[in-house]
Amino acid sequence: MQRVLFVCTGNICRSPTAEGVFRHMVAEAGLAERIGTDSVGLEAWHVGNPPDPRSIEAAARRGIGISDLRARQLTLDDFDQFDLLLAMDDGHHRDMLRRATSEQQGKVRMFMEAAAGGPAPEVPDPYYGGPNGFDDALDMIEEGARAWLRELEARGQ
Repeated sequence: MQRVLFVCTGNICRSPTAEGVFRHMVAEAGLAERIGTDSVGLEAWHVGNPPDPRSIEAAARRGIGISDLRARQLTLDDFDQFDLLLAMDDGHHRDMLRRATSEQQGKVRMFMEAAAGGPAPEVPDPYYGGPNGFDDALDMIEEGARAWLRELEARGQ
């Protein structure tokens, strides 16, 4: 099984949304037996909590359930247990590369890189954003998730 981990700051907005969107797309493609998902935060502030209610609502409006997810913090074991660790922004990416061994660093990628085809834009943190912040982040997350699913399918995963 190919295992994909989505990473943001506190694991209540971007990364659980990405996990939920990707999990939904994987299930629709009939690949749930071949691709596993999870999400984490770099910080422990929200461990055990569900996603932000605004994330839950934005995803639900698009038919995606994420209310079952619970925040957890990135561990060093995650670098061994996952095949792909996807950072939502440059800060996450740098932090993860510092924590990973040289052998694990190739697994750490930017979430939007598969969709961008070049330097990857960051998925902005909607937590303090305006009224459309969660929907705007969700638009990017859907685009990135589709691109990663295509890439994994092309690899024969």
